[in-house]
Amino acid sequence: MSLPELIGHQVTRQRLGSAVRTGRLAQVLLLTGPAGVGKQRLALWLTQLAMCDRGELEPCGECRSCRLVGGLNHADVHWFVPIPRPKAGDPDKQVDEAAETLAAILEERRHQPLYAAPDGMASHPMASVRLLQRRAALTSVEGGPRVFIVGEADRLVPQESSPEAANALLKLLEEPPAGSLFVLTAIDPRRVLPTIRSRTVPVRLQRLSDDEVRSFLRERPELSLSPAELEERVRLAEGSIGLALGVGEGVGAAYRAAGELLDAVAKGHGAALERALRQPTFAARGEFAAMLDALADTLGEAARGALGHPVRRPVPPALARPGRPERLLQALERVVEAREAAAGNVNPQLLLAVLGVELAEVL
Repeated sequence: MSLPELIGHQVTRQRLGSAVRTGRLAQVLLLTGPAGVGKQRLALWLTQLAMCDRGELEPCGECRSCRLVGGLNHADVHWFVPIPRPKAGDPDKQVDEAAETLAAILEERRHQPLYAAPDGMASHPMASVRLLQRRAALTSVEGGPRVFIVGEADRLVPQESSPEAANALLKLLEEPPAGSLFVLTAIDPRRVLPTIRSRTVPVRLQRLSDDEVRSFLRERPELSLSPAELEERVRLAEGSIGLALGVGEGVGAAYRAAGELLDAVAKGHGAALERALRQPTFAARGEFAAMLDALADTLGEAARGALGHPVRRPVPPALARPGRPERLLQALERVVEAREAAAGNVNPQLLLAVLGVELAEVL
């Protein structure tokens, strides 16, 4: 099965296409933007374009290189995604385990290219970075460029909150091998270590239009959506195909949990602490991370409304007050810090209890 069509981002595609054809494309890019708008899909599109035999502003999709990239079978394309931390004790065996895990994930995506978001506790461990370094030292198999895609590069910090993996990658990005292209993706560039950001050329992607999301969903007969269900998906998606596809798979639960926490915060410290004690430990840490993402998005929407801009989704009444967006932005910063801490070996209940108290003080 080939990759689904890339939707939207026409202006960005034109700019990147022109840069490729004139030889001005930077060797290290950082694609940022809201979750589910197609950052990694655009990275694969750019890979096809860089390797396409036709030399046009869009990949032809028909030449051998385009077909190999589209089928995730090109020997010179290395796609790294967050994985569970390897269990092996020996560093070399950890690299082998990471390679096997990544190969299994890519095999799944060959059969099901519309993949779900990785578990909230998955990361790019040191083993993945070592694997990337080894592959970067190899020569091109097909004789053309080599492309390294690092999806969700903000997860380069392993669970023990050590920057070791990110720093190891930094050394490679400082002097990328000739004929190589590195494309990193992240929702928020602030989540990527500043030292890595400084070595990249940023490319910001915006949300898709409702028409683009609607058109994509209509072309997925396996979803079996009624007209009313289709419009509800489009409304909840807020310009994100990834969100549209995941509406029925836990996204709604994450936003409901975020709403419960905000309601508890509005009632004071005691209620916020009580809500934290209901957070299951360890087994639900991926869901906990998703709740923090939903919480950040909700606070962002409330800040947008406080500035007089239209909001894309309803916000809790306690936050829907005009003026003084500063308190909402301060609360958002607390959530971003908690989301970063959630990638480490931190008890979700303890983290949520501290966050609840901080939000109650700010809001």
